[in-house]
Amino acid sequence: MARVGPPLDRADERPEVFAMSPHPDGSTASRCGPTPSGFPVADRPWSVETHGIDVVPDGDRHGKPTDLLWLWSAANLGVIGIVYGAVVATLGLDLLQAVAVTVVGTAGSFLLVGVLGIAGQRGGEPMLALSRRLFGASGNVGPSLVSWVSLVGWETVTAIVAADALLAIVPSLTHGPAGRWSAVVALAVTTGLSLAVGRLGHATIIVVQRAVAWIFGIATLALVGDLAFRADWARAAARHPAPFGAVVAAASVVIASAGLSWVNVSADYTRYLPRGTRGRAIVGWTTLGASTPLVVLVVLGYVLSSPTSTLASSPNPVEALRSGFPGWAVVPYLSVAVVGLLAQMVMGLYSSGLNLLVLGIRVRRSRTVLIDALVVLSVGGWFMVAPHDFLGSFVSFVELLACPLATWAAVFLVDMLFGGSRDEPRTAWPAGGSWAVGTAVGLLFTASPLFTGPLARGIFVGSSLGYFAGFLVSAALFAAVRAGTVVRRGREATTTRRSVSGELPPR
Repeated sequence: MARVGPPLDRADERPEVFAMSPHPDGSTASRCGPTPSGFPVADRPWSVETHGIDVVPDGDRHGKPTDLLWLWSAANLGVIGIVYGAVVATLGLDLLQAVAVTVVGTAGSFLLVGVLGIAGQRGGEPMLALSRRLFGASGNVGPSLVSWVSLVGWETVTAIVAADALLAIVPSLTHGPAGRWSAVVALAVTTGLSLAVGRLGHATIIVVQRAVAWIFGIATLALVGDLAFRADWARAAARHPAPFGAVVAAASVVIASAGLSWVNVSADYTRYLPRGTRGRAIVGWTTLGASTPLVVLVVLGYVLSSPTSTLASSPNPVEALRSGFPGWAVVPYLSVAVVGLLAQMVMGLYSSGLNLLVLGIRVRRSRTVLIDALVVLSVGGWFMVAPHDFLGSFVSFVELLACPLATWAAVFLVDMLFGGSRDEPRTAWPAGGSWAVGTAVGLLFTASPLFTGPLARGIFVGSSLGYFAGFLVSAALFAAVRAGTVVRRGREATTTRRSVSGELPPR
């Protein structure tokens, strides 16, 4: 995809000029410092955020790392986590194995999200904008496009599930079936609500997610507590241990469904944090906030999988779960389900809009979410009236994108370990090549309903381990390149010092 318009300014080289000049997305913001509310003019709740993908200047930085606790808690309150637990149960794990896999897989994957978030606090740019410093403007098109498709894909799936939950509320209130156009209206409502918050931007998202985490978090815990009280824990505890291959497959499913699907957005929500913020606080609050609700929901889904046998395969998981609630709890449950799913959609819409700016779309950031919302409405509307098999194929396609996302994260992580990249490289082949090779290897070992690689045999069948193999390959390749560069520069520096000191004749 060719970049439209002139190349972006290097904000890290001229921060004082860039902060007062038009942003790459056409917006403007001034370094006026914080308002009496504690938020800067450029990023206030209930006002349209004026920063796009430019570097956030020190005068506009605000917030604290504990904001990440509520942000990520709200994003993982969606009851879809219960479905992940049901998938773990279908693989035959016993209760102890299920709990261990859930805790390690969830916390471990979100640990990666937190580590990548440190780059946002240091660089002040969104995730895929920071990636340009590593892949170059042209080389970054591939990862950015994959990221955008993945985000919009999951937004569409989430919008469909949320619309199904909204549709299920109508019969519960009216005691009659939903109307002919109800599916379209429900999808439009869920997408419109997410669009309203995502369009306003970062500060509004932080405030809304905090409220969702508190209010609907408590409601979710109450409903989950009711389910847990009536669940057949004895039956779950009586299950026999599964073989090692099944445990690995379950871990791969949990990792792909948890943190791996968020690695491409973590810096989007840390770039406003003050420069003095500690990296371990970013990692800690991100991991704790995201993992705590998701672990509870996944384990509960595992326990509920016995009486709700169709939970893992149901095209409408919200409706499948509904049968487990008493009549009085159906509407509260469905309402909480909708809000939890909307909290995920808001973050997805915001980040996918930033991705469009990185890809070269020259519109204001607040308008990019309109483009994404139209895609969600168009694709989601088609799937809601199409046979469910089509939706299953679409989900498989989106899940396949976990492989190129994992390999991109591997390259980015290695770059961080070597000190990070500050300027766009003249050639992007080391990063781009490592990403491409790792992705190809990962797909060769990937087995999914939509695509199966020729090397997907044995333990790779029925698991998502292909992305893990690709992650290791990309990390190893790029680490070798960066290590070679460090050694070469060290030798050049030594030669220069010796030449200056007279130990060697000058060249």
